[in-house]
Amino acid sequence: MVASVKRTIRIKTAQHILPDLPPVENFPMRQWSIEIVLLDKEGNEIPATILDKVTYHLHPTFVNPNRTFTEIPFRIEEQGWGGFPLNISLFLLEKGGERKVTHDLNFLQESYEVDHVIQVPVNKPGLAAELAKSGPADEINALLTSSASTKRKGAVTNTDSKTKKPKLSSSPMVRGDVDIEKLAFGLTKLSEDDLVGVVQMVSDSWTPEESAANNVEEGEFVFDLFTLKEDVLKNLWDYVMKNTEGK
Repeated sequence: MVASVKRTIRIKTAQHILPDLPPVENFPMRQWSIEIVLLDKEGNEIPATILDKVTYHLHPTFVNPNRTFTEIPFRIEEQGWGGFPLNISLFLLEKGGERKVTHDLNFLQESYEVDHVIQVPVNKPGLAAELAKSGPADEINALLTSSASTKRKGAVTNTDSKTKKPKLSSSPMVRGDVDIEKLAFGLTKLSEDDLVGVVQMVSDSWTPEESAANNVEEGEFVFDLFTLKEDVLKNLWDYVMKNTEGK
C-alpha cells in the first residue's frame, strides 16, 4: 500500500439568473460556473496544482455531458434551469489516481463552496513537490527520515505487521556489486527531495515477496533492502551514490 496524505479540495459554485432568456417549466434560466481550488494548511485557497485534469459528468440532458478541463482552475460554465448531483472526477498528477466526488449543484445561493478531503499518494516526485505548496509535507518527511534513522544504526529492518516490532535481517551485507551497509548509510545522507525519489523507486517495485511497510500515523516508511529485486537494488545503489557524492 502506497503512503498517502490528506488534502482538501474546494469546489466553488457561482450562478445568476439570465433575465433575457425565457423560463423553462416556470424556472428561470441561469448561468452557472464551477471552479476547483486547493486549501493550504491555514485554509487559504491556492491553485490545485496537484491535479492533472478534471472531468465533470453533467446531467445526460446536456450536449456532450462529460467535459474535461486541464487548465487551472478547471472552470466549467454552463446554462440551465435545474440543479442536479454532479459527479466530478479529479485526476492527480503523474498518474497518481482518480478521485471521485459528488457535488450538489443547486441555486439556493448566488455563490457557495463545498470542501472535500482526498487522499494523495506521496510516491510521485512531481506530485510530492506540488503537495508541499499546500503546506509542509510533514508526513512525507516523517516517512522518509524514519527509515533513514533506522539505517543509520547499520541495521536493515522490516516490520512485523502483527507485533509492529522491528526485526533484523541476517543476510550477508553484500549482494552482487551492492554493499548493503554502505547503501543503508548513504540513505541517511540524502536530502528530503532525494528521499522522495527513494520512496517512488521502492514503492513502484513492491511485490508480495518484498518486505515494506507504510505507517503514516506513526511516521514510518520502512523497507528491507535484502528483499528488493536485484535490478531495483542496483538502481537504488546508483541513485544514492550519485546523490551523496562528495557528502
